[in-house]
Amino acid sequence: MSYRTFFGLSAEPFRADLALEQVLTTPELLGVQQRLDYVLRLGAIMLVTGEVGAGKSTAVRYSCGTLHHSRYKTLWVTASAGSILELYRQLLAELDIATASSSRAVLTRLIRAQIDSLVAGKKQQPLLIIDEASLLRLDVFAELHTITQFEADSKPWLPMVLAGQNNLAENLLYRTAIPLASRIVARKSSAGGHPPGDG
Repeated sequence: MSYRTFFGLSAEPFRADLALEQVLTTPELLGVQQRLDYVLRLGAIMLVTGEVGAGKSTAVRYSCGTLHHSRYKTLWVTASAGSILELYRQLLAELDIATASSSRAVLTRLIRAQIDSLVAGKKQQPLLIIDEASLLRLDVFAELHTITQFEADSKPWLPMVLAGQNNLAENLLYRTAIPLASRIVARKSSAGGHPPGDG
């Protein structure tokens, strides 16, 4: 027997595809939204962690859904245990660019060109969401920060949200991940969290 039948509900609860207006706006959910606003202002990185089913993806999706679509361009990537090249190709697909190149330099150049086009040409703020980021390999963490650097690292044009299970925070403690971790200015855990800017 389903929850819907047992409780006489009009729709099945706990669905991942709930419309934004159907999502219960808890203090934790609003905390993610506030931290995302802060990260967007700084062009920095946000970390959202929690156990499976804690609502990380829903909270991020809700927060992104409150952004004005003409002003922001959300680039949503679901991570895997693949290489940095695979992640770059996923990002390029979100940017509507298809390429068979296996060159880091080529892929990075394509990403930078598209981000530059969004910011300078279309006057849109891109936001990169990497869901299931706890699956990323350590060598990916070591290189990921390079795509956030524009004009000698003076332009914060690609803010990022890393969402994943609790081991994500532990993976960012490795020495090779320090350049990426140093850009994290906001954190939110399913067990609480820190105020905006308390990275």
